[in-house]
Formats: sequence, structure tokens, C-alpha cells
Amino acid sequence: MKEKAEIGLIGLAVMGQNLVLNMDDHGFTVAVYNRTVSKVDDFMNGPAKNTKVIGTQSLKEFFAALKRPYIVMLMVKAGQPVDEFISLCLPFMGPGDIIIDGGNSYYGDTERRVAHLKEKGVLFVGSGISGGEEGARHGPSIMPGGNSDAWLKIKPIFQSISAKVENNEPCCDWVGDGGAGHYVKMVHNGIEYGDMQLISEAYQLMKEGLGMSNDEMANVFDEWNKGELNSYLIEITSAIFKFKDKDGSYLLDSILDVAGQKGTGKWTGISALDLGMPVTLIGEAVFARCLSSLKSEREAASKIYAAPNKKFKGDKKDYIEAIRQALYASKIISYAQGYMMMKAAAQEFKWKLNYGGIALMWRGGCIIRSMFLGKIKDAFSKNPNLENLLMDDYFKEQIVKSQEGWRKAVQLGAEMGIPTPCFSTALAFFDGFRTARLPANLLQAQRDYFGAHTYERIDKKRGEFFHTNWTGTGGDVSSTSYNA
Repeated sequence: MKEKAEIGLIGLAVMGQNLVLNMDDHGFTVAVYNRTVSKVDDFMNGPAKNTKVIGTQSLKEFFAALKRPYIVMLMVKAGQPVDEFISLCLPFMGPGDIIIDGGNSYYGDTERRVAHLKEKGVLFVGSGISGGEEGARHGPSIMPGGNSDAWLKIKPIFQSISAKVENNEPCCDWVGDGGAGHYVKMVHNGIEYGDMQLISEAYQLMKEGLGMSNDEMANVFDEWNKGELNSYLIEITSAIFKFKDKDGSYLLDSILDVAGQKGTGKWTGISALDLGMPVTLIGEAVFARCLSSLKSEREAASKIYAAPNKKFKGDKKDYIEAIRQALYASKIISYAQGYMMMKAAAQEFKWKLNYGGIALMWRGGCIIRSMFLGKIKDAFSKNPNLENLLMDDYFKEQIVKSQEGWRKAVQLGAEMGIPTPCFSTALAFFDGFRTARLPANLLQAQRDYFGAHTYERIDKKRGEFFHTNWTGTGGDVSSTSYNA
């Protein structure tokens, strides 16, 4: 009798195929199905040839090829397709069976699906997976959350196929209940937007501000990758600078400056606003992509608004170091904001997140993997109740060391008309965060003046609200105090 599969996977696009081959490499028998059945045949006759993978032509055949309890992983487009496949699978499933959504789903949809399937006795897992095609094949970062009763059954598979870091630690662990796994993946993607924009701002300052060539910038990034900025994105950026087109020119210089996005960065920004968290850097990174898409408007504006007539005259080496410091300090701010947001979400949704564990999950396999994440893991190992990364001794020391160069790089951009939205907003956030008294007292006075929204006083206890009749004609009735 043919051996039955420990897990089944539906959806044979690039990520699905590579996860299947990864599971096969690690000794797991996998059954596969795809709505377009010809993709199953192509996969079985191509990449999966001579493996233990079981190709199936229908859902009935697919479930017949699985061991009980069924473990079914969906690698289909987020949104309605996930709900459709859940509905198609449910008639074959019973109590204790597991459905895993490994796509980039919205965490709110995962919350809903966990609750809906729990009523039917089926265990639902929403799992973020990062690392792209290469990661899926050889070891991604995996962030599972949902119904925790499923974890012990899927743990051997997920931790086997995930990326490994020091001491063979898997970049995969249980994140939390409900939509926690997809939420953490969403924040990961938002931080990824920030990292990419910060690197792009460093690139533009060096190229247009300092007049550096692609080869010079590649050499700088190679050096940066040997130090505290060591990361996958720094590494591939150096490779991109060097890459030449068929005609011998640099390919980067021929790529249109219009950036795409798939929505996870936008979700992060919306969630930050819902939670009242100042995740300004990710927001600016998303808006920078939106601004890049206004290509025709930007081209028209460039013809009527001249850039400042200022040429660089400083020490190039000195300014390269300033840009490095700005990049590192802004990166610290971005991750600090991301962790602030996850803490607020955990409180809102009653999740128990392991913040050091999340850094470990991101340490390898994923797009933002870097040496830097080890420092975050260390910070939470030293103090599991750390309120904010900026209060950790290591990150405090790095911010203090980088301040002069950070301000210098932002100043360079402002003087030369080179936009640095993420460098600048990171610095503005830091200056706001380290300031004991902000001008919000004036905001509250204005709100009370025109809308009787009340204010608190510094000479009274917190939670006691006051209203002033500023004009003498407004009366003493005040509006209810509230936070939007």
C-alpha cells in the first residue's frame, strides 16, 4: 500500500512548490493539489520528479492520500480564495484536523477564520512565511499563530523546514492566538518597507549628493556589510549596484523609479493608526512608494521647481560615515516603533507575544534577516519586560554615537533638495521621544477654545479635566473627553 502523506499542500505557485520540495528534503511525505490540475502534472513531471511527493487530481484524491489527523496547508492568494478553499475542504474534514493558511493574509481575516473553524472542531493556523522563493526552498522564517492546539502537530514539520541560526535554533516558533502570526508577519513586512526605503535614501544621498559612482557605492555597501549593518538587504544592494545589463551599462540606472507594493505596508500603517501608535517611519516608507508612482506629476514639477543650486564641497569620506550613522540610527527607530506597535496589539488582542523569540524568528531566512536582530534578542533576554528598545543600553549607546552623523545626513539632504523622508521622520520621532515637554499643551488649548474638548493641568492629578470659557461668551459646558 502506498505511503500516506503527513501533510498536504494546496496551491502550486512558486512559494508552494518550493515549500513542498523543502518538506520532501526533510523526510516528510507531501500530497499536493492545485485548482488548475495541469500545474500538478507539470510539477510532478518537473521539480518533484523522483521525490516522495504525491500528486492528486481532485480534492477527494487529495484527502485520500493524507494521514489522519489531516494537516492541509493553503498557499493561495489572500482574501476570498482562502475562504473558498476552506469551504471546499471542510466537507472532508472533522474534529482535530488542521488547516494552515501560509499566505500573506490580513490578520483580521485570520482571527475570523480561527473562531469560525473552532466551532466546527477544525484547528486553523495563520502562518506568516518570509524569505521569498529562495527561503521557501532552503529555509524560511515561519511565524505561526491561531489555534494553539495545532502547534504540537505541525511543530516538527515547520521547525524542520525553517531557517536555522546559531546553535541550530529554528527561525520558527509559536507566535500566539488568533491572528497573531499574520500580525507579526505584517509588522515584519512593514519594517521591510522601512529598511528598503532607508537604504534607498542612503543611495540617493551618495549618488546625487556626493556624486558617487555605482562601483564606489558597491564598495561602501560591501564595507558596511562587514559591520553592524550586516544584513541580507545590504548584501543584495551591493550586488545590484554592480550588476550590468547586456550592453555593459549598469542595470540599476535603466530601472524606472516607480515602486510597487502589495498592501502589507499599508495594513501596518492603518493598524498603527487604529492603535494610536506613532509608527512614523513605516508610514513614510509606504507614502514614499505612493509618491514614486506619481511619475508624470513629478516630471512636470521638476521643470518648474529647480533644485537648490548647491554643490557638495565637504569631505566625502566624512559624509559617507554620516550617512552610515543615519542609516543605523533610523533602523533602530524603525524597529523600536515596530515593537511598540506589537506590544500595543498584544494588549489590545490579549496575545502573549515573545518579543525576543520574534527577533530570533526574523534572525534568519526572512528578507530583513540581519546581525542587528541578534541585538534585539539580547535586549529582551536581558529584560523580558523591556518597555521600549530605545531604553536598552546597547541601543541607547548606538543612538548617542550616531546622532551627529544622523543630523548631518538629514541636513545634507535638506540643503541639496534630496528627499530623506525616513531619515527625517526617524530623527523627528527621536527628538519627540526624548523631549519631556512637547507643544501638545497648545494643541489642547486650541481644541478647548474651539470645541470645548477640555484639558488636563500640570498642577493637578492626571485624569482630571478642565474647560475654560476663553472668549467670555462661550459658556461653561464642555464636550466629553475622548481619544480617537
